[in-house]
Amino acid sequence: MKLRSLVIVLLSMPFLFSCVSSKKFKSVLKDYDTLRSQFMSVQTRLSDCNNERADLLRQLASSRGDNENLQKRIADLDKQIDFLKENNTTVLKQLQDMSIVSASQAESIRKSLDNIGAKDAYIQDLQSAIARKDSMNMALVMNLKGAIGNLDDQDINIKVDKGVVYVDISDKLLFKSGKYDVNDQAKVVLGKVATVLKNQPNIEFMVEGHTDSVAYKSAVLLDNWDLSVKRATAVVRILQKEYGLNPARMAAAGRAEYVPVATNTTAEGRAANRRTRIVILPQLDQFFKLLEKKDN
Repeated sequence: MKLRSLVIVLLSMPFLFSCVSSKKFKSVLKDYDTLRSQFMSVQTRLSDCNNERADLLRQLASSRGDNENLQKRIADLDKQIDFLKENNTTVLKQLQDMSIVSASQAESIRKSLDNIGAKDAYIQDLQSAIARKDSMNMALVMNLKGAIGNLDDQDINIKVDKGVVYVDISDKLLFKSGKYDVNDQAKVVLGKVATVLKNQPNIEFMVEGHTDSVAYKSAVLLDNWDLSVKRATAVVRILQKEYGLNPARMAAAGRAEYVPVATNTTAEGRAANRRTRIVILPQLDQFFKLLEKKDN
């Protein structure tokens, strides 16, 4: 409204004040154009912030959905445990009252009840581990977004899907067409990602190369399999040699054109499919330790 009022005033000035010179009028119009340009820029930045916020809310909702399913499963198991405890306690009491159960049999039944209690504790430990993992993943995503800054979403995308963190970097940001040499601009982005990963010494990750479906062959590379693997190993070498990441925590893989994120029938879809993906691998050792504890 303020801008519209300003326009009306400016347009009315030649008629209301004949003493205003053409030079001053043009100066005011120039100021108006500048203000309007600044307003449009602010509007664009506001829209970008709203889009990023909506994306994070969607990811959070997806994680909450997974947690709700796990909570339902755990609740069902809790009900089964309570039912078994109640039945076993009743049967044991009846048998002892009837004096037809031996001391060794009664002890065996008590051990069964103890095992049920251990299973209950195991489920609680598992639930706690899942909650910790989800919190760590969301913190990792926020750290990555903060380190990389306001890079165009078409060039880099960070998300959580089914408990796994993915960092997708577009082909045009990393490599020239048909090449596997990482350019200098991409090294800046990889350096920011490496800084975050280096501060998480316990996580492991895989670098995957992906291509579109257009067949490729050169004097060195036979097909898209070769190209995707070469690009993955090129990124891994930079993370190791230039940014000091532990090579024992990394793996390189080529997926060629067989895991697309968009259709290969359009130029936009093929561009989206040409990417390098960093997959933050889940720490399964925590769950294996819980399983070992259960077996014991």
